[in-house]
Amino acid sequence: MVGTSVTSEAKNAPKRQIFGWAMYDIANQAYTTIVISFVYSAFFVAYIVPAESQWRDAYWSIAIIGSTLIAMVLSPMVGHWIDRGVSKKKLLAWSTLVCASFTCLLYFIGPGDVWWGIAIILITNTAWMVGEAIMSAFLPELSSRKNMGLVSGLGWGLGYLGGFVSMVMVSVIIISADPVAEQGLYIAQHQWAMIAISIYFVLVAIPTFVLVKDKPKVANLVPREHWRESLNLFRQQRLQPVLFRFFWAFLFYMAGVQTVIKFIGIYSTGELGLSQTDLVAVFLATQFSALFGAIGFGVVERFVGARKVLFAVIGLWIIAISGMYGIYDIAGWLNMSVRDVFLVIALLAGTGIGSIQASSRSLVALLASPERDGSAFGLWGVFNRLAMLLAATFGIAADLFSRQNALLMVIAFFIIGAVLLARVTELSGLSRSQR
Repeated sequence: MVGTSVTSEAKNAPKRQIFGWAMYDIANQAYTTIVISFVYSAFFVAYIVPAESQWRDAYWSIAIIGSTLIAMVLSPMVGHWIDRGVSKKKLLAWSTLVCASFTCLLYFIGPGDVWWGIAIILITNTAWMVGEAIMSAFLPELSSRKNMGLVSGLGWGLGYLGGFVSMVMVSVIIISADPVAEQGLYIAQHQWAMIAISIYFVLVAIPTFVLVKDKPKVANLVPREHWRESLNLFRQQRLQPVLFRFFWAFLFYMAGVQTVIKFIGIYSTGELGLSQTDLVAVFLATQFSALFGAIGFGVVERFVGARKVLFAVIGLWIIAISGMYGIYDIAGWLNMSVRDVFLVIALLAGTGIGSIQASSRSLVALLASPERDGSAFGLWGVFNRLAMLLAATFGIAADLFSRQNALLMVIAFFIIGAVLLARVTELSGLSRSQR
C-alpha cells in the first residue's frame, strides 16, 4: 500500500517550502518563550497571584495541567482528521488564530484576576500545543529520510531566533519600567506585551501558509474508523508497537525538558534571586546555544542516527540539572557568583534543549507508518502533553519540598527516559514503509 508520505528514496521538498515551514517555528516560539517560559509565568506568580496567597507556583501548574489535558484529547483527534484528508493548513490556521487572539485577552488580566488568567492560558496553551503537532506532521512530506534530522533541527534551531527577537521586543523595548518604583507601569507594560506577541505570531507565520504546500491524504489509505479510535492508545500501540516503545522513553526524558521550559523563569527569579536583566542574560545563553545545538546535532544525526544523538543529549541534560542542584556548592568551590555558574549551566542545557526535541520529532517521522503520519504526530502530541503533566508536578513538589530538592525529580525523569530508550531498536537501516 503506497502512501503520500516520503520514503527513503524521496527527495527534499523545494527550499522555499522548507523555509516556510521553519518560519512557523520562528513564529510560535514567541508564545512559549514569553508567555509560558520566561516572562509572563514569572509575572503571573509575582503580580497576578495575591501576595498573601499560600499557593503560588501551583496556580501556574493548574493552567499548564489543564491545557495539557485538553490538548491530549484534541491532538490525536486532529491527527486522525489529517489521515482522513482534512487540510493541515486549515487546521494550523485555526490553532494559530485561537492562540493569538486569546493571548491578546491577557491584556485585561490584572492583579488578583488569577482564575481569569488561568482560563486564558488554558485556551492559548492548548491551541499552541495542537498547532505544534499539526506543524510537525508536515515533516515527512518535506524531507528525505536521510535529511529528516537536519530539516527538523533546522526548523527547531531557527525557532530560537524567534524566541530571541520576541524577548528583545518584550524585555528591552516594551517592558522598561522599574518593578518597584513604577509598579503600575510595569504591570501595564506586561499587559501590552501580550498584544505585541500575538501580532508577532500571526505576522511571522504568514510565510508558512503562503509557501508550504498541503498535500492531502488519500482518503482510502487506511480502513475507515471512528475518530474515537484515535483516543484508544492500546489499539494504536498494537498498530505501531516500535513507535510506542519510543514514546514511553520520550515521555520521561521530555518531562525533564518540559520542567525546565515551564519553570525556568520562576526558578531563576524565585529561587536564585536573579533580576530581570539576569533573566535576559540566561535567556540569550540558552537561545543561542539551543540554536547551534539543534542544527549541529541535526548534522551529526545524518551520520550516527537519532537514537545515538538522543543518548548523548540526555547525558548533557543530566549533567546540567545536577549542576543546578549543586549550584551553591559549585559556586563556592569555584569562587564564582551563583549567577555566573547558572549562566554556564544554561549554556549546557541550551545545547540540548533544541536538539533533543528536533531529534525526537525526526525519529517520530522515521518510525511512523506512512499512512498514519497524522496519527503518529497526534500521538506524539499526547505523549508530549503527558510529559508536561509530569513536568507540572514540579510546581507542587517545589511548594512541598523546595525548588532545589524538586530538581532531584527532574534528574530521575532523564535517567528513566534513557533506560527506556535503550529498549528502542535502532531502525535507521529500514525504510519508513517497513515500520
